[in-house]
Amino acid sequence: GSTKYTCHDVEAMQESDDGIGLCGWLLVGCSLLLMLATLPVSIWMCIKIVKEYERAIIFRLGRILRGGAKGPGLFFILPCTDSFINVDMRTISFDIPPQEVLTKDSVTVSVDGVVYYRVQNATLAVANITNADAATRLLAQTTLRNVLGTKNLAEILSDREEIAHSMQSTLDDATDDWGIKVERVEIKDVKLPLQLQRAMAAEAEASREARAKVIAAEGEMNASRALKEASLVIAESPSALQLRYLQTLNTIAAEKNSTIIFPLPLEMMNSFIKH
Repeated sequence: GSTKYTCHDVEAMQESDDGIGLCGWLLVGCSLLLMLATLPVSIWMCIKIVKEYERAIIFRLGRILRGGAKGPGLFFILPCTDSFINVDMRTISFDIPPQEVLTKDSVTVSVDGVVYYRVQNATLAVANITNADAATRLLAQTTLRNVLGTKNLAEILSDREEIAHSMQSTLDDATDDWGIKVERVEIKDVKLPLQLQRAMAAEAEASREARAKVIAAEGEMNASRALKEASLVIAESPSALQLRYLQTLNTIAAEKNSTIIFPLPLEMMNSFIKH
């Protein structure tokens, strides 16, 4: 089976180099002599520089050298017996390709996102996995499908922050053995099928029309109540009707209208009808 190291195993490897054996020490001595014999040319091959945001994992005869990751700055390696791998410690972001997901309520949606992560332990990132970046990308796609598969469409559209937090927690736990820290996960876009978009738009339009009709009916009801109260006030005072008539004439005159309306009492019409 494959060997997986933990932080305790890495510390144990860094404490001692006795595992290379007598033959290993002989090879190291020969490498050192070769370097001394070829000075000063060999010094340019033995001195390496690591940038501020990088760490170097040095392997001596296949074993991680004592002290773990080196850098930033200068470090020294022996020719032939030593090799090293540079690890970028900066935060890396990548897009999750659109994933076709079947939601809990049997709706197919296309969802994409973005993940931010960084290498927290360079030694684990080299010793425990062949390609930490590719593994994290594949795991992010699988986690996105698994998390969204437990949600219905309404939850996906409204609870993006909760889904992103759940994905971050799941990814962070899964990549802990790889020395990777997942800092942030964001859901970028949720694309619905065209037929579903039309159905949702029709439903929303019908809902708005229904609310508009209800509001208009409530307005009519309130207006009728106000008119009823006004009629009761006018009935109590006959002069109020005359004042209302004059106010109406003033309003018509203000609009530069030549038409004047004279109200005809219904009592006069009743007398003509009797005749």
